[in-house]
Amino acid sequence: MINWPAESWRALVDSAPEGVVICDATAPGHPVLYVNAAFVQMCGYPAAALLGSNLRILQGGDREQEARQRLRDALERGEPCCVLIRNYRPDGSLYWNEIVLQPMRDENGALKYWVSFHRDASERLKVPERPQPGLPTWMREDRMTGLHSRSYFEELLRRDFVLAQRESHEIGLILYDIDNLGSYNATFDRAAGDACIRRVARVIAASYRRSSDLICRWEGGTFAVLTQGDAAEKAAQYAGVVAQRVRDLLIHHPRAGTERYVTMSAGVASLVPPRDMALEALINACRTALKRAKSRGRNSVVAAESRDFVA
Repeated sequence: MINWPAESWRALVDSAPEGVVICDATAPGHPVLYVNAAFVQMCGYPAAALLGSNLRILQGGDREQEARQRLRDALERGEPCCVLIRNYRPDGSLYWNEIVLQPMRDENGALKYWVSFHRDASERLKVPERPQPGLPTWMREDRMTGLHSRSYFEELLRRDFVLAQRESHEIGLILYDIDNLGSYNATFDRAAGDACIRRVARVIAASYRRSSDLICRWEGGTFAVLTQGDAAEKAAQYAGVVAQRVRDLLIHHPRAGTERYVTMSAGVASLVPPRDMALEALINACRTALKRAKSRGRNSVVAAESRDFVA
């Protein structure tokens, strides 16, 4: 390992082409300790205005963003995450910020700092076509599973939802969640849990092979699948097949109840979206269906009902 002088590391980070921010993980509100020049240029705020503050000032009054909740959840759990969030410069102009958040711990495992990497994704989101293969992998791929990243998936979901509204065709969203993953991690350790997530990801990826199917790791042990042209009944039926394939892996889980093996539950939401429907209504319906599946004892698949489609 090369022992670089502190000033050399500082110069390297200061000259990085993407924004870098370091926040204090031990203080309330996680105040900013450091920002590099690229981040200052991107957000429009001077470094002096950012130091000691919380980066939520960049969202202004636009607080009802799902990405904000995902960031909060990651901060509470002390886990890394990747989100795409709407930020605003001092002049009020909007830009889309792609954030990769990483925890930094000391030699005893205590969380000391949050390091985040930032890119302005505004121009990319203006392009209606699928991003080209030349885009950096970190923006498109989940590092653990090789599936699409959630932020990239959400971009494609947004585009395909609008197309489904315009062309009046069926679109479906499925959320799969590994049952009792927390107790699996507690029993076998986090590395074993990650290996379990990767095995389940391979089963899901192998089950959806149409060119129009899109798959991502949503968060933790949750996966999202976007399908085209499948009615809710058909999509739910096939989700049951995929869940059984995961059960057939026979991944031993002594704290999984009567099953004793790793299982998976799923929520399915499928419809021809009306022109006035918001994408959030589809996502909320799918989440509600997944919660219902979990409440039925897990290892279950539930399709959303019409009353579930509320923004």
